Amino acid sequence: MENIRITTAQFENKSGDKGYNMAVMERIAAEAASEGSNVIAFHECSITGYTFAKELSKNELLKIAELIPGGESIENLTEIATQYDIAILAGLFEKDQDNNIYKSYVCVTSEGLIAKHRKLHPFINKHILPGNSYTVFDLYGWKCGILICYDNNILENVRATKLLGADIIFMPHVTMCTPSDRPGAGFVNPKLWKNKELDPTSLRQEFDGPKGREWLMKWLPSRAHDNGIYAVFSNPIGMDHDQLKNGCSMILDPYGDIIAECRKLGDDHTTALVTKEKLAKSGGYRYTMARKPELYSQIISASHNPKQKVAWMSPPSGKDQ
Repeated sequence: MENIRITTAQFENKSGDKGYNMAVMERIAAEAASEGSNVIAFHECSITGYTFAKELSKNELLKIAELIPGGESIENLTEIATQYDIAILAGLFEKDQDNNIYKSYVCVTSEGLIAKHRKLHPFINKHILPGNSYTVFDLYGWKCGILICYDNNILENVRATKLLGADIIFMPHVTMCTPSDRPGAGFVNPKLWKNKELDPTSLRQEFDGPKGREWLMKWLPSRAHDNGIYAVFSNPIGMDHDQLKNGCSMILDPYGDIIAECRKLGDDHTTALVTKEKLAKSGGYRYTMARKPELYSQIISASHNPKQKVAWMSPPSGKDQ
């Protein structure tokens, strides 16, 4: 297809309740398909829930993780994709035959599993292993890539995925409204979510301020603009375990402009028409063509000792079995 319609979604998932989460995803996918969408993207670990995994032992993680392919969730997604004629991207915990655990995100159509990406920079639980490769795949005549949450904060990951051919990068997240060393960051009080019908203004101010959308706007548009790609950002809204998330699921074009965004204080989806004519006209295309890798290839590839600090995570629970 020369042009495709892509939907990004947000919803309040339930921790560990795959049946509930899958039912919500089916409902939203059906609505998007009825509106003419070809593709729908959900957030990181949308099938399983995310933040609750910080408290799980390896055995507990293995109980909720699935083989990919071969697991029940992939079969369910394939059935939904077939019924509504829409490609679905969603996230879950993966295990392999050796009981290694990964944070994965998949693309499924009526043909089954089309692509799988293992998160390169996991940190929610020490038993989750990092992926070791980039993911680029064909979908309806487009080259697409996947980078999960923190993967997108490392500039090289987005550029590498672009250089491998991706013109659309799906960026599923569970992010914002968490503490960090950045001024203005922090949790949002869950009481505001419970009181959203009576006082939506206070909640919106927190969601859109430096704890949330204001921070997102510091970096997400630049990923799309600098690389000349469509960025499909998906994020949950509401309580994810003990943390309140602010949604703001959106799609940005290769100019770095927002062309669709969820603004409801609740479950929502939004759709954008994605066209190829913007790709070669974007600044990111020109910047990529003007690169001189002979100047900096050794600098960029030089080894270092990364230390990853995640301020919001609680101390280890001590459960290792």
